[in-house]
Amino acid sequence: MRYGVLGPLAVWDAEGRPVKVPEAKVRALLADLLVHGGGPVPADRLIDDLWAGSPPGGSANTLQTKVSQLRRVLGRERVVREPAGYRLVMPDDALDAARFQELVERARGRREPSARAGLFAEALALWRGPAYADVAESLFVRAEVARLEELRLSVVEDQAEVRLVLGEHPALAAELGELVARHPLRERLRMAHMRALYRAGRQGEALHGFQELRRRLVEELGVSPGPEVSALHEAMLRQEPELAAPVAAAPSRRTSLPTPLTPLIGRRSAVERVRALLSPGTRTRLVTLTGLGGVGKTRLAIAAARDLSERFADGVWLVELAGLSATADHDDVAERVITTLGLCDTAATEPDLDDLVGWLCQAVAGKELLVLLDNCEHLVEPVAVLAGALLSAVPAGHLLVTSQQALDIPGELVHPVPPLALPERADAEAAARSGAVELFVERAAAAAPGFALDADNAAAVSAICRRLDGIPLALELMAPRLRTLSPDELAACLEDRLTPPAARVRGLPARQQTLRSMLDWSWQLLSPDERTVLRRLAVHADGCTLQFAEAVCADADLGPDRVPDLLSRLVDRSLVVREGDRFRLLESVAAYCGERLAEAGEEAAVRARFVRRHTEAAERESELLRGPEQRRCLERLDAETVNLRRALEFAAAGGVPGCAVRLVNALSWYWFLRGRLTEARRSLQTALAVDDGTDAGARSAARAWLTGIELRTSSVDAEPVAAADEDPASGVGDPVLRARLQWFVGTGLLGQSRRSEGLRLTEASLAGARAARDRWGEAAALVELAGNDPAGDHDRAELGAALFQEVGDRWGQLRATRALALAAEREGDRARTERLHRAGLLVAEELGLWTEVVETLTWLGRTALAAGRARQATELYERALSVSGERAYGRGEVRAEIGLGLAARMRGDREAARRHLNRALAKSPSPDHAADAAAALAELDLVPRA
Repeated sequence: MRYGVLGPLAVWDAEGRPVKVPEAKVRALLADLLVHGGGPVPADRLIDDLWAGSPPGGSANTLQTKVSQLRRVLGRERVVREPAGYRLVMPDDALDAARFQELVERARGRREPSARAGLFAEALALWRGPAYADVAESLFVRAEVARLEELRLSVVEDQAEVRLVLGEHPALAAELGELVARHPLRERLRMAHMRALYRAGRQGEALHGFQELRRRLVEELGVSPGPEVSALHEAMLRQEPELAAPVAAAPSRRTSLPTPLTPLIGRRSAVERVRALLSPGTRTRLVTLTGLGGVGKTRLAIAAARDLSERFADGVWLVELAGLSATADHDDVAERVITTLGLCDTAATEPDLDDLVGWLCQAVAGKELLVLLDNCEHLVEPVAVLAGALLSAVPAGHLLVTSQQALDIPGELVHPVPPLALPERADAEAAARSGAVELFVERAAAAAPGFALDADNAAAVSAICRRLDGIPLALELMAPRLRTLSPDELAACLEDRLTPPAARVRGLPARQQTLRSMLDWSWQLLSPDERTVLRRLAVHADGCTLQFAEAVCADADLGPDRVPDLLSRLVDRSLVVREGDRFRLLESVAAYCGERLAEAGEEAAVRARFVRRHTEAAERESELLRGPEQRRCLERLDAETVNLRRALEFAAAGGVPGCAVRLVNALSWYWFLRGRLTEARRSLQTALAVDDGTDAGARSAARAWLTGIELRTSSVDAEPVAAADEDPASGVGDPVLRARLQWFVGTGLLGQSRRSEGLRLTEASLAGARAARDRWGEAAALVELAGNDPAGDHDRAELGAALFQEVGDRWGQLRATRALALAAEREGDRARTERLHRAGLLVAEELGLWTEVVETLTWLGRTALAAGRARQATELYERALSVSGERAYGRGEVRAEIGLGLAARMRGDREAARRHLNRALAKSPSPDHAADAAAALAELDLVPRA
């Protein structure tokens, strides 16, 4: 047995299955024994603790009854009576609190920051909530709760300090705010938060944090801040250099797999088989899990892939394809993979990127990774094309596919996923060994507390599982019925509902017929309003928040105020799954509800509401992308990306006039910031091809966005996409938008070396922004003009930086910092130049602009080389090489290898220098980079050996 007290009291058996401890006093008894860590507790002490000094008559006998109940759950040998009292027999590692303390001690004994951070994270992950949450009010546990909570907070502080060393200040600045608000007088926690804010470029907030601490200490305790935090405050006021963030390697994302909300049940052997198929030593590189909807292919694939994360050096990645239209092609699928792997930023730097499959294959050719392509049955042909290309081009690449249909390509190993194992016999002991029964009982206990498998209900539970053919989705949907029906009643209902031939759907396999009939019955049990909400939710491709559910599901007959309650009932019935703040339909339920939506004749109206609400939301977010909400706005749009793509698909199909163009206009800046230029180009072209009477000004804006995107995705030698004497935004009525589009196209022209045209449009955008009093547009134009002035217009750069700071745009501050750095470099102020580049590096990391990160690191590396700091240059170039490799940024890899070669030469290590420079020569994507590497090699040969 294992015991958990870092959260609600919990018990697990040797297989990791939860063991229910019934009745509050029995749980309190167990908690009291656990508080004493396996030591004896006198009976009198237990009685006093359990009944808070007011024991009932015959308290000794009552205590013995509770002990007997606990022994029936844990085993008689685990609760023993000794002369000194009752004792819980358990090994040293059976209690999660002991495991927590052991991990903390190990972490504090390690020197490497990454190892310490990993152990601290592992320790904190053991916490499921407040310690002893369900008995925390009992007097006997309060001292232990206080001790554990204090230890937890000290570990959080330890972890924060280590993460600062690792350079994770942007994330810490956001994460620690809420914790500081709950514990405002903890000086060490406040110091970590202040450092994180300061290094994230939020110095004003860091200084305000100190003032808040000082005020609270004086008001509540009558004391002043301690010497350490006061010294930190003074150092911040002086902006001392040692406060700057260390240039540490960015943590590598190894997986995009989600954390499961519930344990995978009944699939232990299946997970082992799939893992064995993809393990080292096998020649299989493509495994396709097939099976009917609802059988659990995705859960099985994720569990197997998670176990393989250490096997693949470059990560394990889940690519969800359910949201793609059945008309999607192989480039659409490749685009999803590129986005999931975080390569869109580097893909956007490539001109003429029309062959996405080819670019993806080239980008990951040398990587060792596993890609899980989920829900491919509606995209078998394009997925087969992509899979064949990847397997040919990526020798160490592996694919795991889930689909109701095999891909049928060479090298594919098809692994059918059967339903869960059914009980061999109807007695409780045999039934408990069945995966189907185990899942049903676990979900039933969650829905109806107190339910457990026993001799009285084993036969009925076995009959239910057999009648549902062991299909996991069917079992999960039926388990909540035990709130109102007994197991025998539910078994009888299923026999009545699913047996008649009329309940079967002609042409479907038997098990698929069972699932369909079960969904039909679940549907019939819903109220009319519950059915309405459920079928309308099916329009979402990737779940939705409550706000979108209210907007899309409500109409004149069903008010939005009623949707939350109806949604809650559907969650209780397991027809809707809640994950954080999103509500989702499982794959088979979504398909079924889509049919019901069409049958109700509501498809067109619901789709129109879906398109309009997402268009309005995108337009609201569009302006927020240029202010202090930028990062949160990016995260919100990331979460809605799949639904926004579906909204554009519906809008382009007609029925919602004007929304296609409005939607792409609202999303173009988001696509630019995220580096999804290929998606932007295709989406703008799709919207402009729709002839639905859209406002001419909106179409002009979309054409201008498309021009700016095409300038950034075409080679310098390509045919011009904008004539020199044209104003691409001339048809746009809004003066603010017109000036911004002039800037967007103008900067694209400058990137194409069409200097005079680009400067003309950028100057026009500056005049237009000032006339419209658009501070963001003015800042953008000033910074661009300063950066393209050979003399370096310092005043323009300073004014642009101040305006971006005023509006709170972090991306703009990054652009301004770069312009200021260039101006400082021209003026010969290397110290200021380096300081500005380091500040820009923080912002680039915060926003995930990885090509900017690499370019800044290589610049800092060159600066260190020029100053003779070979060791520092090596660290900077190694980090640039690491990030470039992770993000498939070939040009960055070449520059980093050249830098490492030059640094090695400066250290006197000729062999390392030659090795790095030869690698740069081999990796060079362009003659310019190859020439640089060759020149460095030639120079190396001219230097006499020491």
